Amino acid sequence: MVQLEPSAILESASGIPAVSLKLTEVREEDMEFVEVFDSPGKGRGLRATKEAWAGDVLFAEPPFASVVFDSYAARVCHGCFRRQEKLQRCGQCRFAQYCDRTCQRAAWEEHKQECAAIKSYGKVPNENVRLAARILWRMDKEGSVVSDMQLTTLDELEDHICDITGDDLKDFKVDIHNFLDFWPRSSKPHTVDSVSHILGVINCNGFVVSDQRGLHAVGVGLFPNLCLVNHDCWPNCTVILNNGNQSAVDTMYHSQKRIELRALGKISPGEEVTVSYVDYLNLSEDRRRLLKQQYFFDCTCEHCTNKTKDDLKMAGAEVDGVKVPEEKVKEITEYSRIMLEKMEKARIEANYNEVVKICRECVEKQENVLADTHIYQLRMWCTLSEVLSYLQFFEEASTYARKMVEGYLKLYHPNNAQLGMATMRAGVTHWQAGLIEVGHGMICKAYAILMITHGPMHPITKDLEAMRVQTEMELRMFKQNEYVYHSMREAALQNQPMKMMGEPVAESIKNLFRRK
Repeated sequence: MVQLEPSAILESASGIPAVSLKLTEVREEDMEFVEVFDSPGKGRGLRATKEAWAGDVLFAEPPFASVVFDSYAARVCHGCFRRQEKLQRCGQCRFAQYCDRTCQRAAWEEHKQECAAIKSYGKVPNENVRLAARILWRMDKEGSVVSDMQLTTLDELEDHICDITGDDLKDFKVDIHNFLDFWPRSSKPHTVDSVSHILGVINCNGFVVSDQRGLHAVGVGLFPNLCLVNHDCWPNCTVILNNGNQSAVDTMYHSQKRIELRALGKISPGEEVTVSYVDYLNLSEDRRRLLKQQYFFDCTCEHCTNKTKDDLKMAGAEVDGVKVPEEKVKEITEYSRIMLEKMEKARIEANYNEVVKICRECVEKQENVLADTHIYQLRMWCTLSEVLSYLQFFEEASTYARKMVEGYLKLYHPNNAQLGMATMRAGVTHWQAGLIEVGHGMICKAYAILMITHGPMHPITKDLEAMRVQTEMELRMFKQNEYVYHSMREAALQNQPMKMMGEPVAESIKNLFRRK
């Protein structure tokens, strides 16, 4: 077989080469909105140099390096991180998968040395080792600072190696050993300390990379400037991965993956910019435990210190103005915790009928005992609405979706990305159930949130905008003639691919940084 330059040969199941157009490189935004400073009690951080408003992009940054998760290696393009069924395999290492020759050529510079190393090593190392290798290959070629916009060197980033203990330390040492075995002799040699530092940085600063749709976590990358943004449980910014306009993915103009730091509200000059490393829908004690375990710091934010909204998250219901006895609330809370573990196990195994059975049983027990803001009840409603929608029981799914959103509104920041995504899903579910008025209202609310958290050019926002226009037209038709509306809705349901409502998966994006 003749080798093609500058890339290795692609293979597909059909043997027919695919055709697409070239990826263009993203232009990094100016860093004029932020500067590095010493944040009291936190070390280095970033603060605003100019006034920012909700939806403003403070900076955008492409990854220093990124890789697909081991579990998605055969289902996601290793170049653009797009999920699709038919991918073409690199004919040299037989590991990397691509949409087509164009994606492979665009990714070749990053994959070239990895390709030869995998072929020589005879097997594929895990995602940590692959990412560390890509980072070091790039550092060897371009140095630790690869752009005028980069505010820190990789050597200056925290690795927290001295804080790693127990099984995590054993896994860390295995990664070091495997890296040294994998690293080619033809590449520049690195000391154990330098390899350990990079793996440590990945361990506590590896950022979750989503697929092109922005719905599922499919990989991990390192973004040096993002590593400088400190945590707050009630932050003033959010981070979103933007793979470019979905409608432009099939053209030569779609852009390279990059993160965007977006303001959630007004930020004054001199104010520190923060993001939340973990989902707010946890008790303050659990958030602090997760942050200490993963990122090795004690959160002293106002919401953790004052245990803000913890009472709502564990609250009991009121029936006819009378509060449910505390002992009964504790009993059902513990029961719910056990059932959540069973439900999660069934969901991981994709046993969705069992998931529905467990959720229905639990929801029945929770009714009139737990408040609509109790996080265990919200998790059950969330899963039940998602799985029922996937199984096409739309009417029942819409009931739980609406309850979930009503609870979220009492807990989340009004511009929280998770709230926006949940409202979007609930709106689509109501539309699928034929409840056009409620569905359109929710889609409009979701669109307003996602315009701030994701921006107008994000693929999911573009899809939601189209959905908003469609439901507005349908609502007008519904008010004019219900019979005609329902006839056309049935036809639309058969022909409309619901891209926003995929199969329920465990790897939804709720935490910015990858969990161990």
